[in-house]
Amino acid sequence: MEQLDWIILIGTLLFIVSYGAYKTKGSKNVTDYIKGGSEAKWWTIGLSVMATQASAITFLSTPGQAFHSGMGFVQFYFGLPIAMVVICLVFIPIYHRLKVFTAYEFLESRFDLKTRSLAAILFLIQRGLAAGITIFAPAIILSAVLGWNLTMLNIIIGVLVIIYTVSGGTKAVSVTQKQQMAVIFGGMFVAFYLIVSYLPADISFSKALKIAGASGKMEVLDFSFNLDNRYTFWSGIIGGTFLALSYFGTDQSQVQRYLSGKSMKEMQLGLIFNGLLKVPMQFFILLVGVMVFVFYQFNSSPLNFNPTATEIVQNSEYAEEYKTLENKHLEIEKLKSVANLKYGNDLDNEVLVKEIQHLNSLEQQNREEAKEIIKKADVDAETNDKDYVFIHFILNNLPRGLIGLLLAVILSAAMSSTASELNALASTTVMDLYKRNITVEKTDSHFVNASKWFTLAWGLMAITVACVANLFDNLIQLVNIIGSIFYGNVLGIFLLAFFIKYVKGNAVFIAALITQVIVIIGWWFDWMPYLWLNLFGCALVMGIAILLQFLSSTNKN
Repeated sequence: MEQLDWIILIGTLLFIVSYGAYKTKGSKNVTDYIKGGSEAKWWTIGLSVMATQASAITFLSTPGQAFHSGMGFVQFYFGLPIAMVVICLVFIPIYHRLKVFTAYEFLESRFDLKTRSLAAILFLIQRGLAAGITIFAPAIILSAVLGWNLTMLNIIIGVLVIIYTVSGGTKAVSVTQKQQMAVIFGGMFVAFYLIVSYLPADISFSKALKIAGASGKMEVLDFSFNLDNRYTFWSGIIGGTFLALSYFGTDQSQVQRYLSGKSMKEMQLGLIFNGLLKVPMQFFILLVGVMVFVFYQFNSSPLNFNPTATEIVQNSEYAEEYKTLENKHLEIEKLKSVANLKYGNDLDNEVLVKEIQHLNSLEQQNREEAKEIIKKADVDAETNDKDYVFIHFILNNLPRGLIGLLLAVILSAAMSSTASELNALASTTVMDLYKRNITVEKTDSHFVNASKWFTLAWGLMAITVACVANLFDNLIQLVNIIGSIFYGNVLGIFLLAFFIKYVKGNAVFIAALITQVIVIIGWWFDWMPYLWLNLFGCALVMGIAILLQFLSSTNKN
């Protein structure tokens, strides 16, 4: 990184933090601090909702996912627009009518205090873990590729977020997220333009898409019912709908974004805005990853994109064996470059398509052998390099200044998502557990101060989780797996509250405990792809609660 990159990176982050703290200082009551004074317009809500979901993981992992597996991951988001409509018609009118501070307040009025507390605790567990991961994700990757100290990076990101989130609460989060989304969109569009411009002179964007298609990267839709395939149209439209309903309808980190709306109409418009833009946004980010793949069809790429893993094996007794694979990798890349150039000028040549696919197969086999050697060198080494693909491209191919901008994109996304999570964790802790369970009357300023202290506490907890976390198969999958383990259960509780008036609190509480244990067991033993856990958990808690209520009523009679 050059001096200009450092200036742009540090200047962008300091501006966001200081602007957020300055614009929102002095919240005097709980409504101002937790609901942002209920003043947010629809576009602020929409951008805030998008920024909360679009963490650094989105901009690091998603292009790498497309590089390796193509555009099929976009199917994960197909259920989101459906969920937005349902939430606008069912959830928001109830939340608005009851004037709740958190989603879980509604559960007490419908069931009882213990059910409200259980749902809040389930949220705190999964979102507390996720907050640590949203800090850890960019930190571990930036530390690996830039040589920065991992623990120090975790602390810096966490502290920056804590400063303005503690200072201004919900309004600070919403205000800064507009700036962060501007940086994010600007940076990604610039990166996309440059990737396309770096392709060979006679390879246009349309030809690049064809070249990607020849390697199977443009297969967007999969209508198969194969449960071994994680991302299909059906898992996205069904499992994705339930995940989105759970996340946007019952997760306080999202609910708090639209509860700050000026009116019910503003809340609904904000979510519809998110529903219309989210799928195209994810499609675009995946397309960036596909273009990175095309770029590396004509330019050299590392055998493994994780520099730490490469360094481990190069300093081991397997260095010569790994060097042999690297030489083989270079030979395959030269053959692929020639074949793809020919195909770019003869797009109807099926013989060339088969040659490209054969070379891809050889390359993949070579990469897998490299991973095995890395594991021999160090059994604890992380061989999965999906999360390192995009950052490797940024650092090795973008001009001065733009590297700083793209790093600012990654860290801004980490900050925006983490800020929403800390804000929601503190609000839930104060309103659903602390305030609801203390018997002495306290002033508004007391609960504002309590919210600030709990924000600080959850921020320190997130930093701690980040410092002890380990890199998973793919970071964007890890966050969604954690959500899927808990979300279906919580969604089922809310659906029972909305639609099954026959079921009472005791039945729901017991059913939720049983369901959570079963879902965790199901995930552990890999009963189904994780997206289906949302539907499974939701259906299970509803079925058990209805059965328990029926048995209870029968016994009384």
